[in-house]
Formats: sequence, structure tokens, C-alpha cells
Amino acid sequence: MKKALISVFALTLLTAPLSFVQAEEDAHQEAGHDHAASGDDHQEVTGEEGEHKEDHGEEGEHEEEGDHEEEGGHGHEDENGGHEEAATASINAKQKELAGIEVATLESKHVDYEIYAPGELLTNGYTSYHVSPRVASVVLRRHVELGEHVTKGQPLVTLFSETVAQAQADYRKAFPEWKRISGLGRSVVGDQRFNTAKANIEAARATLLAYGLNDDDIGALKASGVDSLGEYMLRARVDGAVLTDEFEQGQRVEAGQPLVTLADESELWVEAHLPASSDIVLEKGAEAEVRAAGRVGVATVSQEAHTIDPVTRTRIVRLELDNPEDRFHPGMFADVYFRFKTSEPVLAVPETALMRGADGDWTVYVEEAEGEYEPVEVELGRSIGGLREVSGLAAGQRVVLRGAFFVASEIAKGGFDPHNH
Repeated sequence: MKKALISVFALTLLTAPLSFVQAEEDAHQEAGHDHAASGDDHQEVTGEEGEHKEDHGEEGEHEEEGDHEEEGGHGHEDENGGHEEAATASINAKQKELAGIEVATLESKHVDYEIYAPGELLTNGYTSYHVSPRVASVVLRRHVELGEHVTKGQPLVTLFSETVAQAQADYRKAFPEWKRISGLGRSVVGDQRFNTAKANIEAARATLLAYGLNDDDIGALKASGVDSLGEYMLRARVDGAVLTDEFEQGQRVEAGQPLVTLADESELWVEAHLPASSDIVLEKGAEAEVRAAGRVGVATVSQEAHTIDPVTRTRIVRLELDNPEDRFHPGMFADVYFRFKTSEPVLAVPETALMRGADGDWTVYVEEAEGEYEPVEVELGRSIGGLREVSGLAAGQRVVLRGAFFVASEIAKGGFDPHNH
């Protein structure tokens, strides 16, 4: 009995591990099967989610592209629209007339132009003359009036001077001595005495000439009485008009003080003042138009200063103006116009045609069609009078010459968006 129980217990122990192992393997297989199923299910779910995501991605991409296209298209449209509105202006005939818009066809041609310079009429410094005493004197009598035309040698003013009186006395003393010795001859009186008498008379004569007396005045001393000593007369040295007579009778004047200014007004000087930076070349003999006090004349370039005027800081050009009819007078202000012509054809527009664009570049407005204007950027060249040489345009284009500011305003208004779109 005991052996039977032991056998059964042993058999149970032997079969139990096998069943446990089998059960464990069955459980593992079930778990693996469940895991595989779960994995399949997960793959299915993941695949669906992936497909959903993919579909969603395509849809999102499509929507993004659509949004981008819509956004980009809108921006592009705005950009183009803004460019169109900012780049052109439409102006009707009435606006054009009211704004004074002037349009002309641009041509390449030789340009006659002028350069303006303010000027002043002056006396001709080579023919005018300041009359003044050579020694301190007192004015006794005047013989001419302001504006009077005088001739060379005509008396202007009579003066008195103690210095002149002494010089006249010395001459009157030296003259008789020289007359007697020269009559005797060198061989009789000897060389020394002869030379001394000659030197005395020559020195006395030279002194009187230096004081302003002429040969007639000196000759009169030989017969004049003592009462006339000290009086002498200043005479005109040139033909001309009395421009100034700044003295009074009885006035004491110093040596060198101007009493009368004489000038030959048949030819005057014109001093034109050009900017110091001006580089125009003016050859001697070049003509210029001079306008003064409503009168017009033609002057020719005679000289040019090689320094800049320290007061006006300008470049001075001197011209000669013929004035045979006495129409012009010294002291007049004048407008001087120098005339030039370009040596080769050029494209040039008036300064009024030029405007600053939005980016600061120089711009002109071209008429593409009637009433339609478009800005064109240009490069500026040399200044040609009131014109400016330009590049960036072609001959034959119609350009706004007057009223460019109005065109620019219309373009600016067209490019303004109150909504900031």
C-alpha cells in the first residue's frame, strides 16, 4: 500500500513539471499571440493614424500652399498695384492747363546758352584822372562844375601854397642869373659857374612842374609881379566829364587829397562778378550783353583777375563798354550775360524739369501717352546756362519741362494707401 502511494506521488512529481512547463509554454504562446494581435492592432491603428496624419499633412500642405498663394498673390498684387500707382500719373487736359504743364520732345542739338553775372559800371582806370594838389594848399577859386565836360588843359581850380610861393621865388631868382650866364657863354664864365647856374634853373623848374604847374605857368613867372607868388592853377590832364568835385572855396587841402575826378565816358569798364567756383573760360575779346537802367549794350572781355575778391569772394572779369552816346554812367549796377554755344550736340532739359524721386535720385517725367506720365531716373551732367545735361533719356521722348512738381504730387497721391495695405 505504501509502495503504491509512493509510486503515485513519484509519478505526480514527474508529470507536474511537464504540465507546468507545457502550461507555461501555452501561456507564453497565448501571450505572444495576444501581443502579435495587439501589435497588428497597433499597426492598424498607427497606420490609420499615419494615413490620417498623411491626409491631414497633405490637406495642411494644400491649405498652406493655398494660404501662401493667397497671401503671396495678395502681396504681389498689392506690390504690383502699388508700383503701378506710384510709377505713373494720369492727368486730364483741364488739370494740365491749370497746372501749366509743358511737354516737349527731347532733341540732341547744339545749345546756345548764357551765363549771368552781376556787375558794376566803372570809369576806365586808364583814361580817368584824379586831380589833387601836390603840396598842402588853400582853395581860392573853382572853375568847373559837377558833370561839366572839359578838355585837356582847361583850368579846374586855383590854389595858394606857401611851398609853391617859395619854389616860384627860387625860379624867379635863378632865371635871370641863368639868362645872363648863358648869354656870356661857357668860355667866358667858366665851366663851374656855367654848370651851377644851369643846375639851379633846372632844379627850380622841375620843382614847379612837380607841384603841378605847366610850362605856361612857369613862363608867366618871368613877367609876373610879386603879388602873384604862391598862386597856381590845376588844369585838366585829359578830356572828360567832371564826376566829382568834393571841395569848397577857402578850404585847406592836404597833398594828394582828390579835388576833382575826370573821366572819359566814351569807354567804360564793366566789372562782372562770377562765382569763385565758376570754371567757364572767357577769352579776351569775347562779347557779353550788358543791361543797366533799362539800356542794353555790348561789352568785350579785356582782363580777368587771377585772385578772388577778398570782400565779395567772387571771380572778377573786366569788360570794356563803348559809350559814344553817353547812355551809361559810372556807378550803375548792371546785369552781364556771357553767351556760349556747345561744341557738340547734347541732351539737356531745363532745371524746372528735374525733381527728386522717392529714393533721392534725380528724375524727369516722360509722357508715355496723352496725359500719362512716368518717372525716369537720370544722371546729371554739366550745367548749360538754365539747362542741365542729362543721361538716361533718349532723343524723341516727350519730357515734362514745366509743371513737374504737379506731376510728382499726383504720383505721390496715387501711391498713398490710407489702410497701409
